[in-house]
Amino acid sequence: MRKIRIAQIGANQNSHSCAVLASLRKQTDLFEVVGYALPENERERIPYKMAGYEGLREMTVEGILADPTIEAVAVETDEIYLTKYAQMVADSGKHLHMEKPGGCDLAAFERLIDTVKKQGIVFHTGYMYRYNPFVQELISDVRAGKLGEILSVEAQMNCLHPPATRQWLSHFKGGMTFFLGCHLIDLILQIQGTPDRVIPLNCSSNIDGVTAEDIGFAVFQYPHGNSFARTTAIERGGFARRQLVVVGTKGTVELKPLEWYIPDSDGALCTHRAVRTSDGWHEWGEESKSAPLDRYDGMMAAFAAMVRGDLVNPYTPDYERALYKTVLAACGVET
Repeated sequence: MRKIRIAQIGANQNSHSCAVLASLRKQTDLFEVVGYALPENERERIPYKMAGYEGLREMTVEGILADPTIEAVAVETDEIYLTKYAQMVADSGKHLHMEKPGGCDLAAFERLIDTVKKQGIVFHTGYMYRYNPFVQELISDVRAGKLGEILSVEAQMNCLHPPATRQWLSHFKGGMTFFLGCHLIDLILQIQGTPDRVIPLNCSSNIDGVTAEDIGFAVFQYPHGNSFARTTAIERGGFARRQLVVVGTKGTVELKPLEWYIPDSDGALCTHRAVRTSDGWHEWGEESKSAPLDRYDGMMAAFAAMVRGDLVNPYTPDYERALYKTVLAACGVET
């Protein structure tokens, strides 16, 4: 199997840059990590993120883009810089993995989408739940009609962040809906398609002097009912309550916790699932747990397969465009 020569541009303060790089370095049968660049003063701004880069060659962005042996680039800068560097990669004709959900400028994101389509490169984004086996099975069952008509999707992704991180959310209109709610909106769109209407209801808890929108909530109206995405940065025990609930006329599937750490497993996660199809009010349903998984390994392995041409990316540039615009609408941004 041909290894993909890949480099990474950037490190980010609160997202997945170190985890993505660790996955690339671990999957030595799929990737050869050539090096990395830190273009936005990351070494000085976020020194606590630098351990994951040790032992790799530091390069410049220009050096990465000019190297004809590098096939693919992972862009993992802070969110406000994502589209800038992703555009540079796309212009160079290299395959692109970009942290979610994209930068903060719709026009810039639209230009990026137009470029990746024109260049014919792989455009892959960091929505790791797409590669969760239980999520994949659930979406497959929905599309096969096993749950009947979908009435609602209820998605939550909560956590507890310190005040400084919560105030950092002020960089984005919509705060937590932009930062983490995008994962949930991706799942809702995969299951139900484009909503008839998006109603943003984001707000600030106003706790600890934080003024950013650290409570994210958006409603998505569909012909058969309403769905919602809720994501907060100020919920104790919130990680245990991350969930995806799909309600159909033939059954309900609940993934909760959507992820949970397995003790003594070096960070492996599993998903808990309950399937309920009975008409009886008191039937508990069928419960199961997924096999242990690394949330990033499947995501980056799929990217490698796409670059090799062994897998067609089911998330087209036009889907990514529609998703991004829906995320912005849920953040209260006019599109």
